[in-house]
Amino acid sequence: MKDVTRRQCLVSIPILGLGLTSPGARAAEKGEEEEDVTPAEDLMREHGLLKRVLLVYDEVQDRIAAKKPFPAEAVRKGANIIRSFIEQYHEKLEEEHLFPRFRKKGKLVDLVDTLEAQHKAGRQVTEQILSLVGSGTLANTDHERLATALRQFVRMYAPHEAREDTVLFPAIHEVVSKQEYEDLGEQFEKREHELFGKEGFEGMVDQIAAVEKDLGIFDLAQFTPR
Repeated sequence: MKDVTRRQCLVSIPILGLGLTSPGARAAEKGEEEEDVTPAEDLMREHGLLKRVLLVYDEVQDRIAAKKPFPAEAVRKGANIIRSFIEQYHEKLEEEHLFPRFRKKGKLVDLVDTLEAQHKAGRQVTEQILSLVGSGTLANTDHERLATALRQFVRMYAPHEAREDTVLFPAIHEVVSKQEYEDLGEQFEKREHELFGKEGFEGMVDQIAAVEKDLGIFDLAQFTPR
């Protein structure tokens, strides 16, 4: 049987000629059938992964400012998630499939140009971060340089992703047809599994969760104001 991905839903077929309906079909009649994940929703959940790396960067910045120790490996792992999943996959989808369509339609062109320029700038900052922590150890003299790079990345990407989520992605329907929109979902999924295997996005979520645990920031309750 074909593997069911996160974009697919379970579909059941009535048993013809017997007057019987499968449990799945009865659930669908009740409006309980799960919907496919749309391209915009998919991109937004990938932004959730990015936000979790930004929280890791914030934590390390705070520790550097307080002159507290931190595991350089946590920064390296976070930056590798950014490089592989965000920069080489997520952003490439935007640059190859979304930005050209907005430019062709003459919609949000200034925004698209800024977003693409920020992609390029972000890759440079990621390269700097990885060069600083690549060996697994970090000299004390490099702590401030690392803090500056992390701060620059967070400062840019927090509004960057927020603008995409609230302005760009909601406008996708204005630049593609309904069929193109559905096709984009299939193209995104295919590319994701080509690059990251069967686990795809879920595997990346597991990776960032492990980094959060290493830093002691995985427990969501600790962020609740007391």
